[in-house]
Amino acid sequence: MATDPEEVNGVDETAADKQKQKKVSKHNSGAADLEKVTDYAEEKEITSKEITNAVNIFEEKLNKENEAKLAKERELQKVHVKKEDIELIIKEMEISRSKAEETLRVHRGDVVAALEALTD
Repeated sequence: MATDPEEVNGVDETAADKQKQKKVSKHNSGAADLEKVTDYAEEKEITSKEITNAVNIFEEKLNKENEAKLAKERELQKVHVKKEDIELIIKEMEISRSKAEETLRVHRGDVVAALEALTD
């Protein structure tokens, strides 16, 4: 008969042990799945030549951007702006002289367009 406390505890303990084993096996299967996924990751050594090539590409891109920026600045310097227009923008918008002049040059000396751009 199962009225003995040890037998009841024995039954309870075996059921608890089975549940623990299920949890452990469930956990292990997840770790095994993770191992399968990480097996596909291939480690690759990066050589100094590859690094040098990447740096050179980056430097070339930077140089091109700087050249384009300088060309744009040279083009903007060619635009003639009136001193009165610069003063007007400084007074109305309360910005620095360089910012006012740059905005006016970008808009080819058009005061209205420059003011609209600064208010947006």
